[in-house]
Amino acid sequence: MTRPSITPPAITPPAIIPPVIITPGDPAGIGTEIALRAWQAGRKNIVLQGDIDHFRTIAKAIGLDILFGEYDSDNFATTYQTSCHILHQKWAITPQLGQPNPGHGQQIIQAIEKAVEGVKTGEFSAIVTNPIAKDNLYQAGFTYPGHTEFLAYLDGGNKRPVMMLANTELRVIPLTVHIPLSAVENTITKEDVTQTISIIAASLKRYFGVPHPHIAVAGLNPHAGEAGYLGRFEIDRLAPMLASLSSTDFKLSGPYSADSLFHQQARKNYDAVLCMYHDQALIPIKTIDFFNSVNVTLGLDFIRTSPDHGTAFDRAAKLEARADSLIAAIDMATEMAGYADKK
Repeated sequence: MTRPSITPPAITPPAIIPPVIITPGDPAGIGTEIALRAWQAGRKNIVLQGDIDHFRTIAKAIGLDILFGEYDSDNFATTYQTSCHILHQKWAITPQLGQPNPGHGQQIIQAIEKAVEGVKTGEFSAIVTNPIAKDNLYQAGFTYPGHTEFLAYLDGGNKRPVMMLANTELRVIPLTVHIPLSAVENTITKEDVTQTISIIAASLKRYFGVPHPHIAVAGLNPHAGEAGYLGRFEIDRLAPMLASLSSTDFKLSGPYSADSLFHQQARKNYDAVLCMYHDQALIPIKTIDFFNSVNVTLGLDFIRTSPDHGTAFDRAAKLEARADSLIAAIDMATEMAGYADKK
């Protein structure tokens, strides 16, 4: 079986697909710089959030000759190719690259809220979130474990966000994320597996143009337990869970030994891999394409992607950041919106 290409057809013009909104992230990090580099690299159908004066300062420092204008939905379609549109919010404290300031926290939170409001009303087709520093936000009263949980709260209802990492070669979903390896086996429940697989299958259909998704499942233990000799999780728990989830809407296979699941030939046989823990998913995708992998949040009522890296405070002042992952995140968000628009 040859799975559909992860790279969909050409990006739909802005006359059909509204612009993607790019949140500022922490203004002391690399978010402003990589957003400008993405616009200069041809990703014009975007609206950047932040302080227009801060954007002008960074653009001048990195030698980009960009015409800026405050975002205007009425003239965006006729000016987006020549003017970089900024949804302006003046930073109360002037950002210093590499020096995060808790005083930015409330405005970072408000920017995320405004972006979600815009995408839920249809003004924007998707959100791409630049990296935040949670410790800064905690000092501003942020009470959520991370970006994703806050977005799920803003989406409303009882949402179950699912993290997928994707590039042009591979899509992976870690079933458990930031927990110790010793806790993984006892954390996994049938409800987790059932809901996650349902969200993956629905998302692959709606946003990636895969009509009958094939989801491969990695085992937890070496060699998927080696018939029970290296652990019985696969035999006693995981395999029965998968058997109970047979569906005519998608194909489910596994559990497979993870050590032979990610090579080039194997990747032709499935559309995504459900992994049991964080590194089992992230090591292969970052090894295959470290700079162009994208973090995608499935299970929300709107499209959200983000670059697969952090704020890089330690390098922000050098103004030498690579925008590859943000560009890939913009492209994927736009392509996902194009597929969703056809439904």
